[in-house]
Amino acid sequence: MSDRVLALAGLAQALAQVRRIADTGQAEASVLETLLTSVFQIDAASVADVYGGAAALRPGLLLLRDYFGGTTKDPQLPRLALSVTQLERRFVADMDMVSEVQAGILAQKDKADELGVAHPEVMAALGGLYSKTLSNLRPRVLVQGNPHYLGQPAVVAEVRAVLLSAVRSAVLWRQSGGGLLDFLLRKRDLTAAVNAHLGR
Repeated sequence: MSDRVLALAGLAQALAQVRRIADTGQAEASVLETLLTSVFQIDAASVADVYGGAAALRPGLLLLRDYFGGTTKDPQLPRLALSVTQLERRFVADMDMVSEVQAGILAQKDKADELGVAHPEVMAALGGLYSKTLSNLRPRVLVQGNPHYLGQPAVVAEVRAVLLSAVRSAVLWRQSGGGLLDFLLRKRDLTAAVNAHLGR
């Protein structure tokens, strides 16, 4: 359950940044770096290693604590999470697309190592990869926000790059045994795992 919760925290953390970027045009730098780094961790030893350690997922764990406690501040986040998990199921069933996305990510790895994962060139490439592949699947992930920012190509590319990281987390969630039934049958276990990671 620990790995499952970390993957879910990664998903929540990514979608919160998507909402922030769409509303303000800016992400939180340290959180953005964690999320984009996860995209390049294709063969990490553990779920925590995908994100550079469980501590990097604290913002996402706090979001989960609020959700399971019934105090979610952004009602759009659960809706977005459902859309992304549905998208992930379509994605992993299309092996050609999976191969294309992995190849596209690997093609950017040297540039990401040289310039940094959050460099505009890297985000533009990842955003373009998402647009060319995952955005053609249904259901589409519809992001609402400030039209001023969502009309800027660089902001749209950043949103799509972070959505790619959200799908990465959704893949990890499923690989860790996660599923929609967890929210109905294992809510108490999930809450306990969240609190354990938060040291409560």
